[in-house]
Amino acid sequence: MYKYYSEILNTLKINSNYRSLRQSSDDGDLINFSSNDYLGLASNKELKREFIENSDFFNLNFSSSSSRLLTGNHKEYQKLENNLANLYQREACLVFNSGYHANVGILPALCGKNDLILADKSVHASIIDGLKLCNSETKRYNHKDYEHLIRLLEKYSKRKEKIFIISESIFSMDGDITDIKRLVEIKNKYNAILYLDEAHAVGARGNNGLGYAEELSLISDIDIIVGTFGKALASQGAFAICNDVIKKYLINTSRSLIYTTALPPINVAWTNFIINKLPGFSEERKRLKEYTKTFCANLNIETHESNIIPIILGENDIAIQFAEELQNQGFFVLPIRHPTVPKGTARLRFSIKADLQNTDIINITNAINNIKQEHNIL
Repeated sequence: MYKYYSEILNTLKINSNYRSLRQSSDDGDLINFSSNDYLGLASNKELKREFIENSDFFNLNFSSSSSRLLTGNHKEYQKLENNLANLYQREACLVFNSGYHANVGILPALCGKNDLILADKSVHASIIDGLKLCNSETKRYNHKDYEHLIRLLEKYSKRKEKIFIISESIFSMDGDITDIKRLVEIKNKYNAILYLDEAHAVGARGNNGLGYAEELSLISDIDIIVGTFGKALASQGAFAICNDVIKKYLINTSRSLIYTTALPPINVAWTNFIINKLPGFSEERKRLKEYTKTFCANLNIETHESNIIPIILGENDIAIQFAEELQNQGFFVLPIRHPTVPKGTARLRFSIKADLQNTDIINITNAINNIKQEHNIL
């Protein structure tokens, strides 16, 4: 009965593409270079203690027990959404259960059959899954190729009701950055709606930690900004910054919002606690830049655009072996393989975090250089 699935699993193993759940490295045995906890807040005991002491902790429920449209729309949601809307100086904010819930829920709700979607080819899997649920005509422009985007607009945008341009700000697998200013210029010229996923920028970039759009003073020029709480903000959930009309429309049409149990009050209250402190984490953001610069310099590569730094090794087995050797030396790094990245681009994805030490950066780069030299890896 299950022969088909067993054969697929065996093929994955043969191609070094088999995955399994593993124990987290948070036990302290390994220095973690694979986490998205960019500011190092998730393990900060002082923050946890302050939250417990200064919140109504024991009256905050650990479950909302219902969707937001039933009885789950507790007061902590209103506090958080109002707070984020004020920070971004925008009309509205809508909180979702995760970045995945946001991307698979917002896009199908907003994009109709007479619309055109143009998305960067390197957008996250959650966006891709959202695009698959849309009835719109969808085209993918070459990664960060804005001239290709313009050609697609010229060819396909005529007689379309709405046009959506979709990109990440910091791309999750390559750690490179889109030209938001250029996208704003294009969307203005073609009267398009710009949808920007800032999942890996929120917390880590901007004077107040609001993302790369804040860093460029372009928040007001982007129609919909999606951010997450589960990475640099050490919590769970996601949010969309938008206008009031879009928020009300999504409340009525976004299936991933309507048909899921709301986040627990304790979780949303913790998120708001972190959001209130976000502008004050400037030292952590400064360390991210310094550590990234040191990491790149020690590996003799160009200074990277973000604190996500890939080392592309090509084949799956090489990436797995490299990761295992680093783990044997005390560094937790995981191989990234197809289908997460294109075939032939298996890699190690290093996430630089603010709670590391400068010696950690030096030690891991020395280890990388030694392994590359030992195995003659360019």
